[in-house]
Amino acid sequence: MLAPSRSTAVLLRSSGICRCLFTSQSRRCAEPRFLWNGYLLEPLIENKVRLGFQSIHAEVRSEKVNVTLIARRCTRRIGTRMWRRGADPEGYAANFVESEQIMQSKGFTASYVQVRGSMPFLWEQIVDLTYKPSFDVVRVEEARRVLERHFHDLQKKYGAVVAIDLVNTHGGEGRLYDRYAKSIEPILSEDIRFVHFDFHKICGHIHFERLSQLYDQIENYLKKHKYFLLSDKGEKIEQQTGTARTNCVDCLDRTNVTQSMIGRKLLESQLQRIGVFGANDTVSNFPDFDANYKVLWANHGDAISTQYSGTPALKGDFVRYGKRTTQGILNDLWNALARYYLNNFADGTKQDAMDLLQGHYISSVSRDMAAPVKAGLLDNYAYSTYQRKTT
Repeated sequence: MLAPSRSTAVLLRSSGICRCLFTSQSRRCAEPRFLWNGYLLEPLIENKVRLGFQSIHAEVRSEKVNVTLIARRCTRRIGTRMWRRGADPEGYAANFVESEQIMQSKGFTASYVQVRGSMPFLWEQIVDLTYKPSFDVVRVEEARRVLERHFHDLQKKYGAVVAIDLVNTHGGEGRLYDRYAKSIEPILSEDIRFVHFDFHKICGHIHFERLSQLYDQIENYLKKHKYFLLSDKGEKIEQQTGTARTNCVDCLDRTNVTQSMIGRKLLESQLQRIGVFGANDTVSNFPDFDANYKVLWANHGDAISTQYSGTPALKGDFVRYGKRTTQGILNDLWNALARYYLNNFADGTKQDAMDLLQGHYISSVSRDMAAPVKAGLLDNYAYSTYQRKTT
């Protein structure tokens, strides 16, 4: 079901921080959910858009290994941290990001896609100058319907879904967890699973190695639904038939630590499969590769966090170095204070700008100006071609 797109295959031919021209040809391969300047492109449909991603290169036992990590942030419920929470009535979740990890070695290409997104029901957190404004579940009676729409959409795009919830079981987060668990219960099945893991209670602030307890709960699911794999002859060997959907409250810090763990486990499985790793090898057995891989995921988390919260991710030292450090804890304190300032005094204006970018607000400076292009032109075109490409 899930495979790298044609445009992704082209991107992989380059190294480092790369850029791709979004031309008329590549537009036909685009998934409109992740085309952020689609509204602005409508009157300039033949212009070019640039896409960035990051990759690392390593040598393992004389074999070259390339790993690329791409983030695609959905445009459907855009916004900043305190100003966009939960899902809208159509089931689109805030801060929804699709992360694709692609590995190339010995002529083989492997890919794994996982997603993150806010808890998919109607809830909000109103900025009121307190450090942690209270969480409010809105229109409780609609929670089940909104959540069902969200997961129905995920199933159509990704197949089976395991929902990994990392929030606390007490306080405000506990109320969100309780609503999530109750709303998803009626649709649980072989293809939709729900796993709650109280990250802070189990891992605390320093024992992130205890995430192995979470992996034990999802290992069979990940093995069952596999990953995408092409042979050195271009033949499809494996197909990814399901994805992991991870959330905490912001879908930033705890989420990135967890997703990096899942990505690492899948990468090890892929490298073992093609004979680069031995049966008992892990990324940690190769220090240079391990260090670069950690930086790859740390940068990935920082980029997503900066877009949503205005600061790099918290807990990034563990992702970057494999352990908590004094400097990392001090950085987290500074970034938490910066988030407080931005949430209360800067993000409102930023939210307005993002809504303007997406065409939610349309203004005219002159009565003589031509009417704006009908919203949805490029979105509808790209979506129809994307559907033909994937069916």
